[in-house]
Amino acid sequence: MFLDGKYLEKEITFFTNKKHIYNIQENKELVMSHIKKARHNLEFYKLNKNNAKFNDWLIVTLYYALYHSALALITNKNYSSKNHYATILILIKEYSITEDEANLINELSINKEDAELYTTLKDDRHDASYATSIKFDKEKVKDYENKVIGFINKAEELVSS
Repeated sequence: MFLDGKYLEKEITFFTNKKHIYNIQENKELVMSHIKKARHNLEFYKLNKNNAKFNDWLIVTLYYALYHSALALITNKNYSSKNHYATILILIKEYSITEDEANLINELSINKEDAELYTTLKDDRHDASYATSIKFDKEKVKDYENKVIGFINKAEELVSS
């Protein structure tokens, strides 16, 4: 999708037709509410991160912190989404692939690694929520923590500018 704009637009059209993506009025209060929820989830994570017994739920918490940041970003561009995959499509469209956006926000732009983090963490969140095994070690959780905090900071900077 990063290299094929037509495919990206086809996917967005599919989700728009299914009413999983739709345009909304500008709503800075909702944007900031998503950022606050991301920070709230991150606070919960920090309160519990030293208890490795619950690494699976730490992954879930990090994912939702990241997801609310993603929702803040798409809301900032006057989109709403009812689908996690559709949300990442809008992030790619609005923050990654246009030259004007890349130049405008330079270092703060959402890049391919950020989008891959979102996708990977989404899959691991699913496993953490529904799998019967506990497969997330402390190092993986810490790696996600650093990346999610970076993403949230980036999102907050983007919606504040």
